[in-house]
Parts: sequence; structure tokens; C-alpha cells
Amino acid sequence: MRFLLFFMLFVVQLKAQQEVLFEGKVYDSKTKEPIPYVNLSFLNTLKGTSTDDNGYFFLDIPTAYLNKQVHISSLGYKDSIVVAKSIYEAKQFNLVEESFELDEVVLVKSYGDSEVLNPISSYSLTSGFSSSSTPWVLALYFPNIGAVKKYINKITIFFQQNKKYNREASKFRLRIYDVDPVTKKPNKDILRKSVVLESHKEKDYVSIDLSAFNIKVPNEGVYVGLEWLFVPHNWYKKLGNDPITNKAIIEDRFAPTFAGVYNKNQNYKAMVYGMGTWNPFVVKSKDKIKSFIPAISLKLSKK
Repeated sequence: MRFLLFFMLFVVQLKAQQEVLFEGKVYDSKTKEPIPYVNLSFLNTLKGTSTDDNGYFFLDIPTAYLNKQVHISSLGYKDSIVVAKSIYEAKQFNLVEESFELDEVVLVKSYGDSEVLNPISSYSLTSGFSSSSTPWVLALYFPNIGAVKKYINKITIFFQQNKKYNREASKFRLRIYDVDPVTKKPNKDILRKSVVLESHKEKDYVSIDLSAFNIKVPNEGVYVGLEWLFVPHNWYKKLGNDPITNKAIIEDRFAPTFAGVYNKNQNYKAMVYGMGTWNPFVVKSKDKIKSFIPAISLKLSKK
């Protein structure tokens, strides 16, 4: 009995030694104000978290992860990559604001001709995209056919209702990128403001009017990105089974669940950002004619 008790204590102590609490706050290097909704991802792993409304983050990590690099990113600030141990010891990190020349913002009361790319009906929603391990960005490419001068007027994002998530609303960040001329992947943010939106339980979509930002669509097109935020408000548990042992497991998940549709227009393509890189997301229908893409509609207008 004593041996069993000793063994159990040894296992508990060993586990405690193998994991540490990675916590702290992220601040603006100039104003010293905490920054909410900053994503921290351990490169080449599926481990990550986000700061909450007060700039605070916490995550249990294996001790060995202290020697890994952490990618720290937030819209409006320069991306940083640092060794986790330095953050762990300081319990804080300062982000440097990104400097750029602001384009003139023109408030537009009305537009002329407009068009909607990837129009979606709620009846066409089939499945969805969710996140479980590290903050991801899911992006959909919209072409600028004919490289005509167009402006982003409105973006509509659809969701899949999730019965396991019991709160009334969840938060996510909207991103808009231009296109890298070489790789054709998402490149620089052209929406310079951090726009955090909410998905509500009683609605299967949210729309945002961006006409006041005067965002011109580049000739190469644009990517609309949806960024998960690993904040406590978005967290929920999902019960499942280990694919190898078939034993019951509890998995941490984060809302929202973005809806997806099958579309046969090959101009639209999905990309996923995680572990420090952009990669194509390719899922085909059974007949190989359609591709599964995020349910995002983009309304463009001409002046």
C-alpha cells in the first residue's frame, strides 16, 4: 500500500515536472497598454493560445516546449518570433506597432454597379470548419476578373450551429489580404484595423459593411480570412474517441464553427494558416467537380 501511494505521488510529481504553465501579458511597446486577441502559436506544433480582453494568456505546455519558437501576431503590429523561455521568464511581451502610410478614407454614401461573389443560400450549407489545437486563419480567395477597379462593400460570413457550444455568441477576427505575386498565397493585410466580430446563436450569418474603409481590390484579387481566437469565452469541450485506442477522450475546442459549401467555380480556393505557414485546403465532392470552401460572400462595388 505504501509502495502504491509512493508510486502515485511519483507519477503526479513527474507529470508536474513535465508540464509548466505558460502565462503572461502582451503589451503595446509604446503605450504599455495590454493588447487583446493576440495569437501565440508554437511553430511546427499544434499548440497555441490567444490573449483575452485584458491581454492575458495562459497555456499548459510540456517543459521541452520552452526551447521552441513562438509566433506572436496581432493585426496592426509586427509579427514576432521568439523563444518561449524568454516569455516564460518575463511573464510578458511587448509588440511593436506596424508602421504604414494610411490611405485616405473616403466616406461613400452610395455606390454604382455592384456584384456579389460566391452568393450563398442557407440551404446550401453542408458542413463546417472548426479549430481545436492552435489559432488558425481560414481564407478564401476571390479573383478580380478583368482586373477592374472595384471596392469591397460588404462581407457576409455563414456559420454552422454547434449544440456543444452553449454561450450566446463567440468571437473571431476578420482579415483581408492581398495576393503574393509569386506564391499566389495570402500576403499583406489590407484591412489595417483589427475587426473582431461575433457569431450569434440565433443567426447563421453575420454581415459587415466595409464601404467606409475604401478598400480597393488589387488586380490579382483578394483573400478574405477568418481568424479563430483562443480565448476562454470561445472554449468548449468535445467528447470523442481516440482513433488508435478507441478510448474516450475530452478534446478542447474553440468556437465558432464556420460553415462551408461545395462550389464548382474553380476560381475560388481555400487556404489555411497554421504553424507559421499558408497551405492549400483541398476537399473535393464525390464527383470531383466541386470544391469545399468557406461560406463567405463578398459584395464588390464600382464607383
